[in-house]
Amino acid sequence: MTAPTPRNILLLHCHDLGRFLGAYAVPTVVTPHLDALAEESALFENAFATAPHCSPARASLFTGMYPQRSGVLGLTHDPFGWDLDDPGSHLARRLRTAGYYTELIGVHHESRVLPDEQVAARLGFDRVRTGGDRDVVVTRTTEALDRVAGRDEPFYLQVGFHEPHRTPSARDRPGVMGFLGDAVRPDTSRGLTVPPYLRDDAGAREEMAELQGAVRHMDEGVGQILAHLDGLGLRDETVVVFTTDHGLALPRAKCTLYDPGLEVALIMRVPGRDAWHGRRMAPMVSHVDVIPTLLDLVGLADRPSPALPGTSLSGLVEDGRTPRTHTFGQLNHHIYYDPKRSVRSATHKLVANFSNAPRAMDPTQSWVRRSLPADLTGSTVETSPVLELYDLEADPGERVNRAGDPAYETVAGHLAAALLGWMHDNGDPLLVAEPLLARHQDAVTALTRAARTAPAPPRERQSA
Repeated sequence: MTAPTPRNILLLHCHDLGRFLGAYAVPTVVTPHLDALAEESALFENAFATAPHCSPARASLFTGMYPQRSGVLGLTHDPFGWDLDDPGSHLARRLRTAGYYTELIGVHHESRVLPDEQVAARLGFDRVRTGGDRDVVVTRTTEALDRVAGRDEPFYLQVGFHEPHRTPSARDRPGVMGFLGDAVRPDTSRGLTVPPYLRDDAGAREEMAELQGAVRHMDEGVGQILAHLDGLGLRDETVVVFTTDHGLALPRAKCTLYDPGLEVALIMRVPGRDAWHGRRMAPMVSHVDVIPTLLDLVGLADRPSPALPGTSLSGLVEDGRTPRTHTFGQLNHHIYYDPKRSVRSATHKLVANFSNAPRAMDPTQSWVRRSLPADLTGSTVETSPVLELYDLEADPGERVNRAGDPAYETVAGHLAAALLGWMHDNGDPLLVAEPLLARHQDAVTALTRAARTAPAPPRERQSA
């Protein structure tokens, strides 16, 4: 007997989380509601964003396109003002065209920041209410669920939590922006986890206690929303997705193309399909796979639409098909222009740096840093080499750069060819624009030279 197709989509997302959850083997963070959701869902252990900062990553999540195609190469609020080349490419427009009621609550940062009514009209939402802390988002979401529970048409609710983004607080010391805001309390009730890419010192421990409190605070809000969904009898009709935009807002994580900057939690609960229940999926997946998956799960995969580079994850979950051999990342401008591109296989990572900016952009939004990268040496900050190559099996912390090592020449060649192919397929402006810096041309030359040293396997399908 064929399982019924779920009608509705509840997509929950938050800021700057990475995979900092109990379900992702972080023992000291208190996240019982998301951990319980994971036990009922397919959890993707190696999911990656397309960019290590907010707007480009979210634009990929909600359009299914890489930033070069979506047009969002930087932040969408003033004074930056990046925007989707085609606002109609948003998932909300696709679903509304298919007869869905669509509503956005909380964080909107994937297209130009404008008044709510304009955002709704441009992206395809019936209603938009942006902003608000956790409690405001929870209240507005439960109200929305009450309204949609009685409607005949299916719904798409896009719900964004600000937490655990860094937030100004009167409790911060001068020059510091932590994770507290007005409502968060530090949490060390289960101890403290300092990521291996940070120095384990008093400053890092203070930051991580705050971060653990902010994640716990967000998790409680997710629990309230899921309980309300169940109380309305909507569980069996609703696909629930939980994810985040990119990695933790910590040095050597957010704003870098190392794994801690691109890694994301991705949890999908799909009622009526046993293969999606209580599964942990190890192969690499990308945020660009989310929209093809959702359209597949609600029976809209065959609707005419522009070609997308992602692949439905149903093939992985239900049939064991590996969706991709590479994931790709990029950075252009966050607090300054620092163009980078990366390609990752299951075993290796290649990063190309198109400027000689400091090796890791600071994402703390603070004048005074409390935590520092573990690999920081000396009194000066090193600049980025043209190419970085990491053996992720021998060196999961991405500490030892193997670029130029003859033993890795073939690996470097394959990855360079894959990266150049992806950049060409997506009309990457770093290839088509006139180079402004000598380092820019150095990076293109180094990639091209490396790619010629070893024939690469056929490229994965990319957007047209």
